[in-house]
Amino acid sequence: MSEETRGNQFGTFGGVFTPSILTILGVILFMRSGYVTGQAGILSATLILGLATLITFITGLSISAIATNTRVKGGGAYFLISRSLGPEFGGSIGLALFLAQALAVPFYILGFVEALTTTFPQATPFFLPIGLATLVVLFVINYVGADWAIKAQYVVLSILTLSIGAFLVGGLMDFDIEIARQNWQPAYTEGANFWVIFAVFFPAVTGIDAGVNMSGDLKTPERSIPSGTLAAIVVGSLVYLLNIIASAGSAPREALIGDPFGTLLGQAGGVSFLVVAGVFAATLSSAIGSLLGAPRILQALARDAIFPGLGFFAKGTPETDEPRRGLWLTLVMGTVVLLLAGSGGGGGALNAVAVVLTMFFLFAYGMTNAAAFVEKVSRNPSFRPRFKLYHGSMGLIGGVGCVAAAVLINATAALVSLALVTGVFLYISRRVLKTSFGDARRGFYFERVRANLHALSTFPQDPKNWRPTTLALSGNPKTRLALMWYATWMSSGRGIVSMVNVIEGELNDDTVQQRDQVKQQLESFLASKEIEAYVEVIVSASFDHALSDLLQAQSIGPLKPNMVVSGWPKEPRDFHKFAKQLRVTHALGLSQVILVDHGLPVRPRRIDIWWRGRRNGSLMVILGYLLTHNWLWSQARIRLIRMVEEDETEEETRAKLEALGDSGRMDVDVLIVPCGDFEEALAEVSGDSDVVMLGFNPPTDEGAERFHAVYSRFIQPLPTTLIVCSAGHADLLS
Repeated sequence: MSEETRGNQFGTFGGVFTPSILTILGVILFMRSGYVTGQAGILSATLILGLATLITFITGLSISAIATNTRVKGGGAYFLISRSLGPEFGGSIGLALFLAQALAVPFYILGFVEALTTTFPQATPFFLPIGLATLVVLFVINYVGADWAIKAQYVVLSILTLSIGAFLVGGLMDFDIEIARQNWQPAYTEGANFWVIFAVFFPAVTGIDAGVNMSGDLKTPERSIPSGTLAAIVVGSLVYLLNIIASAGSAPREALIGDPFGTLLGQAGGVSFLVVAGVFAATLSSAIGSLLGAPRILQALARDAIFPGLGFFAKGTPETDEPRRGLWLTLVMGTVVLLLAGSGGGGGALNAVAVVLTMFFLFAYGMTNAAAFVEKVSRNPSFRPRFKLYHGSMGLIGGVGCVAAAVLINATAALVSLALVTGVFLYISRRVLKTSFGDARRGFYFERVRANLHALSTFPQDPKNWRPTTLALSGNPKTRLALMWYATWMSSGRGIVSMVNVIEGELNDDTVQQRDQVKQQLESFLASKEIEAYVEVIVSASFDHALSDLLQAQSIGPLKPNMVVSGWPKEPRDFHKFAKQLRVTHALGLSQVILVDHGLPVRPRRIDIWWRGRRNGSLMVILGYLLTHNWLWSQARIRLIRMVEEDETEEETRAKLEALGDSGRMDVDVLIVPCGDFEEALAEVSGDSDVVMLGFNPPTDEGAERFHAVYSRFIQPLPTTLIVCSAGHADLLS
């Protein structure tokens, strides 16, 4: 169906409030609420309720903020998270939510059948057939359409309302102030405490996802989701609060702890059958809600092409876009679980999976809070939610609260769930996704970068904080691969590298198109080699002009290039032009590294640095140190080499270099070469090294040709060589 066409057109009450409130007022209300009150007493039970509701209410506020800031489609919490935090987070949580909702269906049915056979023991032999029949009936209701499922939920809601009214009215009528006084303070039994009881109760308030999952079937989701979700949270909390008061004032503590369901039957008196009907209604309504939600999440995942092979489930019915293919899959999964449970394969394993499913819901709520927090703090101009009752700190508090609740409920299950979600996240991250949702992460990072750039500009430069911000004149990457690798290695994850290519010519439509193609090719090449670098392609009348403009203008505030990496021209057409480039770069305050490519190392073991002075020497040693922090160079040793000066002894020279290495906190080997012919010593000592570093000073115009000739002789017998000129900003002793 078209993007603009919606299937069902449910309103707030039927589409959001009803599914949410039916899930909130579920099994915990009937089977565990009295137990919580008996253990914690009125005071602590109310505090537990307030704390749990606070977490859920904040999550509701986060949902409301996101839902009123974007056009909401199908997929519920998955859609909201993926459009804020991106496909990796959305996909990992979406898959977890689908599995949780799909597998929750048979668990709720098992709860219904267990309550039925407990009430009518004669039905016990038919446990499995009843469960399978219930699943088929609920499947048919949903298959006919969500409209029928919502109508069925209206019936369930009516039964549930009568049931709750029966035990609340009865409990309040039997309220005894003396019993309430006895139940005021907590009286935990062995093994119980505030947080244990909190963990028992918290799943009661995690039902808001049922309404959010109907996002694609709502007439006005941006209105219905906030109002329906928050109303369900408030109404559900009031019911639980009234039940705490009614139960604590009408039943002794022992009864509340030992038989919480029996106390509700006692409160209802002559209409206790309504309480039994309420248990049935609570379990069936939860199953219907999950059966509605699971296929819709799967359909949204399929349409976003997050996972391969899910495209089959993207199609909906022509009229109302019902996800019937996903519904069939949910039926199959439910049948398998029921058969396993009915044949004795459930037991503890199913209980463990049930706890993990609860964790998935909590992580989904936590991620929803994180999504709203990121949207808010990123200060994206596009984040303009119509819902105004939201502050960024709420999302942070809600996210932390969800994680804390997960750990408190079951730390092991929380870690297992987190590991599963993280695994899916890493899988999606490693896939090349064509999906782009315009998520908030870019805005978040932009805001952090903007603030940090401003803060960085207030700090004066200091040699202690020097990091390489490199312009690598890469040209055609296929012919200068060594230059690209060395530029990246010398950054070692501590700096920033930009690969630069210059297109000579006038800037016009043709060269602009050529520039875009060259840039795309260079970016693709870097990605294929897993080289972390940025790309700059310049169109200019000449290379000299391009380099001059780039060195002056390339910066974002305080982040300016401080080092240029270029190749060694074997036969420069103009020695004077080459020398001028070196002098201009030096005058602009940039260090320079000229790479002489004699091949890439396979298993590098040694870096030879020829020390002739502290200015260039400091930068060479720091670059050597950065090289050793790459996995390829991690076993390489730095060898600091110096030829003895005429006025020094070999021992004095060695002592100075060793003191230098010690003061610079560098683990280096020292080699002293006797005074003699430098060119011969260089070839003899470093001919078998993996890389050699030599210093240089920019030549004058008159000395340009001699400079090139001398260094060409030096490097001819050597391995790959880095000829380094420092601008003086890097100091080994800082």
